[in-house]
Amino acid sequence: MLVHQILKSKGDARVITVAPGTSVSEAAQILAERRIGGLVVSEDGKTVSGIISERDIVRSLALRGAVCLDEKVDQMMTRNPVSCGKGESADEVLENMTNGRFRHMPVVEGDELVGIVTIGDVVKARMDELSMEKNALEGMIMGH
Repeated sequence: MLVHQILKSKGDARVITVAPGTSVSEAAQILAERRIGGLVVSEDGKTVSGIISERDIVRSLALRGAVCLDEKVDQMMTRNPVSCGKGESADEVLENMTNGRFRHMPVVEGDELVGIVTIGDVVKARMDELSMEKNALEGMIMGH
């Protein structure tokens, strides 16, 4: 399975971005309201400056307390996050996420943001693929 197939299965889900000057508390509010785990940080909604996740915010809260909520996301974000293209395989993406210990990956074409995949998206796609293979094999064995 390829990244463009995963994006297609997600439907018309646009990528939620925030500007670098957005407060961390506002980013946390967006994450909670949208029930998502990460936001792409972008000046224009098309280029990727960084990414900020729930995990980033929680770690900063644990280490520094509530003062971090008044900071701007560009002070806390992961700069130059690992990204992928639409033509990459789900296995490649999953391997990069696992090795890098992150759960959100921007999808870019050239320098433009075209989507985002999460580890949950990739695992679901892989599970669906395995289920189809299982059903096909069962059908072959049963003579269907």
